[in-house]
Amino acid sequence: MARRGTPGGTGDRRQRADRGTGRRAARGSGAAATVSEPVGGGLAALVPDRERPRARTLTIDGAPQSHVDLDDPAYLSFSYQRRIGHIADLAAPAGQPLHVLHLGGGAFTLARYIAATRPRSTQQVIEVDEALVALVRRELPLDPQARIRVRATDARAGLGRIQDGWADLVIADVFSGARTPAHLTSTEFLTEVRRVLKPGGSYAANLADGPPLAHLRGQIATAAALFPELALAADPAVLRGRRFGNAVLLASDTAPRTAELTRRVATDPHPGRVLHGPELADFTGGASPVHDAAAKASPAPPPGAFD
Repeated sequence: MARRGTPGGTGDRRQRADRGTGRRAARGSGAAATVSEPVGGGLAALVPDRERPRARTLTIDGAPQSHVDLDDPAYLSFSYQRRIGHIADLAAPAGQPLHVLHLGGGAFTLARYIAATRPRSTQQVIEVDEALVALVRRELPLDPQARIRVRATDARAGLGRIQDGWADLVIADVFSGARTPAHLTSTEFLTEVRRVLKPGGSYAANLADGPPLAHLRGQIATAAALFPELALAADPAVLRGRRFGNAVLLASDTAPRTAELTRRVATDPHPGRVLHGPELADFTGGASPVHDAAAKASPAPPPGAFD
């Protein structure tokens, strides 16, 4: 589940390191056919994975967005999704059902993951692109036993309709034209996120940035204005400002299980680092919180970032 909440694109799931099985799309003899059709954000395609018979990679205008294996919904191909998966795993004791709100739908990868690993969870997905939702529902149908409701609306508008204290976990993965929309980067937006979280609930956001990482630092400062506990997971090269890529921000009003999160991220097929406490404060530097009046979309990826 990679996309959006407003029409558009993605973050470092377009990077080579995060393309996962999308790089191995089958087009040869005997392979399942790629299904393509226009959606709100461009030309969507569901590309077969030759190593997993019932798996598909969702691309928009050729850029990988999500990967789904209908036979194994607990399989997460992209590294940033695995990091969010770790956060979901650590949000409560194993198997305990959760109330989860997803801002951005894509192919519903993380909603499927949580349904598989935490049966009886109740989930809401907010995805603005109705045509994309229809394509995914038709070609990659959700398990009818999964308690997943999908709403086609803007992420912030949909967030405003969620009742106070409903969610154990809010996951934000919202991009428009490869950029996070400005109205989803502010303290006002995160005030709404905190409103819908239960006490002790967690917020996980997929953020994309590149050197000099001003956007990422500003988003950390913005979250720090609303949440007392933060952690950041990313590829070391991204954290050092060497390339454009994804970082997953975790925010909560209670201390996260950072030692276990650090271990899981470090042992990932694409190992990452977790910053928290003084180390994260040093990384953030003197960045200031972002408010609606001055909010900007995240930076556009540089040319060639997704080649």
